[in-house]
Amino acid sequence: MIPRHLWYLRTMLRKVWVRVVGFAVLAFFSVGLSQLVSPIMPEGLGVQLGAQAVGQILGVLASSMLAVTTFSLSIAVSAFAAAAGSATPRATALLQQDRTTQNVLATFLGAFLFSLVGLIALNADLYDRAGQFVLLLVSIAVVALVIVALIRWIGHLMSFGRMGNTLDRVEAAAAASLKARQGTPYLGGTRDTGEGRKKGVSVRAKATGYVQHVDMRALQNAAEDCGGQVYIRRLPGSFVSVGAVVVDVLEGEPDEGQVAAMRSAFALGKERLFDEDPRFGLIVLAEIASRALSPAVNDPGTAISVIGRLVRVLAEWRDERDADVVFPDLYVPPVTRQEVVIDAFRPIARDGAALIEVQIRLQKALASLCLASPDLFREAAVDMAGYALAQAEKAGLSEAELEELRILAPGHGSSGDASDKS
Repeated sequence: MIPRHLWYLRTMLRKVWVRVVGFAVLAFFSVGLSQLVSPIMPEGLGVQLGAQAVGQILGVLASSMLAVTTFSLSIAVSAFAAAAGSATPRATALLQQDRTTQNVLATFLGAFLFSLVGLIALNADLYDRAGQFVLLLVSIAVVALVIVALIRWIGHLMSFGRMGNTLDRVEAAAAASLKARQGTPYLGGTRDTGEGRKKGVSVRAKATGYVQHVDMRALQNAAEDCGGQVYIRRLPGSFVSVGAVVVDVLEGEPDEGQVAAMRSAFALGKERLFDEDPRFGLIVLAEIASRALSPAVNDPGTAISVIGRLVRVLAEWRDERDADVVFPDLYVPPVTRQEVVIDAFRPIARDGAALIEVQIRLQKALASLCLASPDLFREAAVDMAGYALAQAEKAGLSEAELEELRILAPGHGSSGDASDKS
């Protein structure tokens, strides 16, 4: 887990304005560069190469890039709205963080700012002939960047915001988050088994929000300072209200400064984030499937596609026994297989209970998990298969359909494991 200040920096760098500022800095840099280069350039070179045309180029950029930026931004906003309406609003954050979209918008808006600053400096006589030549070279480079951005933007719009593209993004985010957690299943701490532990000094939150990041190094330093063991009660993705316990400290008496340091190690926000919350990606995928199964949408094909994606993500789960301990005084609860299976499949089992095609695919998916990782997922998958069967019975499926589901269900059918029929 990275320190809190690096996490804030990484979050900040994902904002589109960072790239826009980069282009504005480029404009000011060209002014300073012209002052450095002009004394060493041959006299008359700028005139011979047409440096006087730089004002016209900057004028074209300034007049066109603002319109292109406005148009492109309206397209991006429409894509965000389409993703929120067809998939889920929780998926729009991934589209807003799309690097291609951010780079294109930043290139267009940054080119506008560059040309505006360049025109102001040009009209203020900050450039001599040699300086105008330097500005011309930088302007040509900016025009090349704009052309490349336009080509990328045209290709990107073919799929941006579509259902398949949104599903791909959510699946990739869920898989990346799960892979990261598998690398450090207890965030670098020791597994908290919850056995034989007494309650110690509780550190409570003074704000309300979702845990987005936990600074493990800050907690370890506080634990060493007070000579205690810190048991983390809220993982990334947990909702914390004022007064909720975030950590318990055993065998130590932290002072007010150490308590404040432990409390500030938890970064709270209004929304859950995908990066350090492996369950959130699964929840969002299941939410997309639930919306597709609603009577207003009636799209079981999307739900079936989501089931396959969930199996793909969960199949990468590995045993956690060999986790490295970087912070020996911190104890972290695990993300259990039961939790992730419930997050992934319970909404689909409930909302798709009356659709035999969805139930068949769900039972086959659970059987596939049992086959891929019998030691890890069999118990959770069998429980979920039983829940899905109970929901199907309540939904009024025919006895023949129920019998087909019983045969496919892991741990419930006569064949035991029907994954080979999938």
